[in-house]
Amino acid sequence: MSRDLINEYIKRFGREREIEFDPLNEQGFTTIARGSATVRVTVLDEHGVLLLLAPVMPVPEKNTEDFYRRLLELSFLATSDAAFAIDKKTDTVYLRALRRLEGIDYEEFEDLLHTIASVADAWDDKLRAQFGGG
Repeated sequence: MSRDLINEYIKRFGREREIEFDPLNEQGFTTIARGSATVRVTVLDEHGVLLLLAPVMPVPEKNTEDFYRRLLELSFLATSDAAFAIDKKTDTVYLRALRRLEGIDYEEFEDLLHTIASVADAWDDKLRAQFGGG
């Protein structure tokens, strides 16, 4: 049921922008490209949450302490409802937002998706320029 709801929101989001996005796959995720950001939309049924992830860059090999501090400072206010996170398996920095599925409406879904995409789009190049990385 929650997947059906999120699929309807994805369809509506695309229709409003005259773009067709793929619905959630069998594993419960799809990707939506916005600007230079690619947002992975995932429904985690077992946890009852919606997870939005946008890859930003690999963790740089140098100045990692300064880099981590910068991510924490940005996560304080500059990322709105999102926060930076690191996948320890891949050493990749993501911007992520997590929201319970219960009670989510389209406007909130759209706002979360817009926030993730615009913040990732704004910061990926800036962080790469400042700290290096892919």
